[in-house]
Amino acid sequence: MPIQRLPPDLVAKIAAGEVIERPASVVKELVENALDAGATQVGIEATQGGLGLIRVSDNGCGMPGDELSLAFERHATSKLLSESDLTTVTSLGFRGEALPSIAAVADVEVVSRPAGAPGGAHLKLRNGAVIASGPRGAPLGTTVTARGLFRRQPARLKFLRSPASEAGQIAAVVSHYALAYAEVAFTLRLDSRLSLQTPGSGDRREAVAAVYGVAAASSMLPLPDSEGNEYASVSGLVSPPALTRANRTYISLFINRRWVRSRTLAFAVEEAYRGLLMTGRFPIAVLDIALPAEEVDVNVHPTKAEVRLRREREVFAVLQRCVRRALIDQAPVLQTGAAAWTAPPAMPGAAPRRMETVLPAHDRPLASARPSERQAAPDAQEAAHLLSRLPLLRAVGQVGTTYVVAEGPEGMYLIDQHAAHERILFERLLSRPAGKTEVQGFLQPVPVDLAPHQEQALRAAAEALAEQGFSVEPFGGRTYLLRSAPALLASAKGGGQDAGRALAELLDLLAREEGPGDPRERVAASLACHAAIRAGQPLGQEEMRELVRQLEETQMPQTCPHGRPTMIHLSAEALAKEFKRR
Repeated sequence: MPIQRLPPDLVAKIAAGEVIERPASVVKELVENALDAGATQVGIEATQGGLGLIRVSDNGCGMPGDELSLAFERHATSKLLSESDLTTVTSLGFRGEALPSIAAVADVEVVSRPAGAPGGAHLKLRNGAVIASGPRGAPLGTTVTARGLFRRQPARLKFLRSPASEAGQIAAVVSHYALAYAEVAFTLRLDSRLSLQTPGSGDRREAVAAVYGVAAASSMLPLPDSEGNEYASVSGLVSPPALTRANRTYISLFINRRWVRSRTLAFAVEEAYRGLLMTGRFPIAVLDIALPAEEVDVNVHPTKAEVRLRREREVFAVLQRCVRRALIDQAPVLQTGAAAWTAPPAMPGAAPRRMETVLPAHDRPLASARPSERQAAPDAQEAAHLLSRLPLLRAVGQVGTTYVVAEGPEGMYLIDQHAAHERILFERLLSRPAGKTEVQGFLQPVPVDLAPHQEQALRAAAEALAEQGFSVEPFGGRTYLLRSAPALLASAKGGGQDAGRALAELLDLLAREEGPGDPRERVAASLACHAAIRAGQPLGQEEMRELVRQLEETQMPQTCPHGRPTMIHLSAEALAKEFKRR
C-alpha cells in the first residue's frame, strides 16, 4: 500500500483519541477551560456516565461570537503567542486541542457571552463541522454541552466501563479540581442528582469537607505557611496518622495548581509517613507544589496529566520534608514499646474447632490422604477439585508477623496470612445461601459521609451489598445511614462506627476494582480483603493452626480472590539441595 495522506476527519478522530479517552476526559478539559477563563462558579452535569450528556457551565470571561467557530479549529488558542511561551505555561490548557477533539467524538453545542456584550452567541457542531450558529441570549460566561459521546465510534464504547463507573471517574476529576481551587464554587450533578457542591469560600478545609466529609476535614493538619525553600514551596493539608484510607487515590497532588499524577511525588508523601502507618494504609493529602513555570514541562502528555520536572529529586525532598515536619509538629506522638502491645483478637469469622473430631495440628499424621471424604471414589469433577486441595499442614511459626511457616509431607510452605484469610472469607461469603448472611444490626444507625466516587460505587453495587448484609439508606446530601453490616465485618472492626468506616473503605475498593464480572463476587472479594487479618499482625500458635486448617478446606487455596498467591512451597528436595545434602 503506498504512503498517502489520511482524510482530515480520520486525522481528527485519531487526535481526539489521544485527548478524549473517556467521559471524564471531556469534563477535565472543559473544567480546565472554565478555570482558565477566570470562573468563580462552575457547574457540571452528566447523564449515563457522561455518554448521554455532559454539560459544563461557567461564569468566566466568555468568548465573542466571531471567535466561537475559531475555538473549534485544531491548535487555535488564546493562551500561547510564540514558541517561548511554551516554556513558561501558566494556564491549564494551551494546545487548542480540547474543543476540536470533543467535537470529533460527540455532538457539541456552545453558548457564550463575554463581559460588555449585549447578548451571547450560539454554535452547534456535528462530526466536527458547524451546522448552526447565531446570536442567543445568555448569561455571562460559557456553557458547553456534549451529547452522544462516542456514539459514532462504537469500538471506543466497548472499552468503557459501566455508566456508574464512568460517573465515578467524572466525580473524581471534579473532586480534585474542587480541592485545588477552593475559591471556586463547584456543583456536580450526576443523572440529575446533586453529587458534589463546594462553597467557593477560598478555605481549602471547607473544600475538603465538601469532598471527604466534615469529620475528615476537621482532622486534617495544615502545612506551615511558606513551607519549603526558595525553589519550591508546598501548601495544603495532610491527615494525621490516625486518619487513613485503603488506597492512594486520596493523595491529591497539584503543581502550580495543575492536578498531576506522579508516582514519584506520591511516594514522597508516603515516605513522610514511614513508621507512622500500618502496611497497606495510606494518608489523605491535598498538596499544591509551587515551582517556577520554566522548571515544569507540561507538554509531555496528550491529556496533560503528567509533567516533567527539571529538578525532580529536589522537589521530592522538599515535599517529603514539609509533610514530615507537619506530622511531627502537630500529630500526636505514637506510643511504642512492650506496654503498647496487646494480644491479637480472635481471627474474624473463625469457626470453633471440634476437638473431639479434629486432631490438634501437631498430632496430625503428615500424610497426603484426607479424612473419610476421600475414601469414596470421586467422579472426574470431584477428582479435579481434590487435586487443587492442599495436603495436611502443620503450622510451625510466623515470620515478620506476615507469613506463617508450615510443614507438610512435601516440604515447607510460607503462607501469606492476609491472602490466605482473604481466600477463606471469600469462599465462605459466596457459599452462603441467599438470606442466610449473618447480619449485625445497630441500635443507633451510623451516619456515613461518602465521597462522590464512593457514592457511585454504592449505587452500582447496591444489590450485592444488601445481599451481604449491608442496610444503607440516604439521609440527605451525601450522608447515608448504616443500619446493619455483615457480622463478619462488624465483629472484625469492633462495632458500628468502625463498620461505617469499613463500608467507606469497601466502597473505595469497589470503585477501584469495578469492571466486568459478577458484582456479587466483586463485593465478596472486596469484603474479604477488608475483613481479613493484616500483614504485620502477630498470631498465636492456635490462630496459625486455625488459619492453616481453614485454608486446607478451601476449593482454591493457591490464590486469593484477586489472583495473588497465598503461599510459596519449598519442596523437601529443594531444601536438601540448598543444604548440600544431595
